[in-house]
Amino acid sequence: MTFLRHGLPALICVVGLLWGVIRNMDETGLEIMVLLVAAGASLWLITWLFRLGVSTNTDRDVEEDARRFFDEHGYWEEDGPPAAQG
Repeated sequence: MTFLRHGLPALICVVGLLWGVIRNMDETGLEIMVLLVAAGASLWLITWLFRLGVSTNTDRDVEEDARRFFDEHGYWEEDGPPAAQG
């Protein structure tokens, strides 16, 4: 999984840089280099954004904690305990 997140984008960028160097930075080599580096950077960015979205479930975590509290105590924590009857 680490290879897919970091290794593959880095490999694509390195191949792009090597392609540009091998082609002596002629017009075609430069275009291919820029495209491959941009593709590698885009791949890294999209995986980073996906991981950011997956790891920040704070609203769901808060909701789950509130439901767990209700299951254990029988009332919602922000409402406080019910008044004693009788």
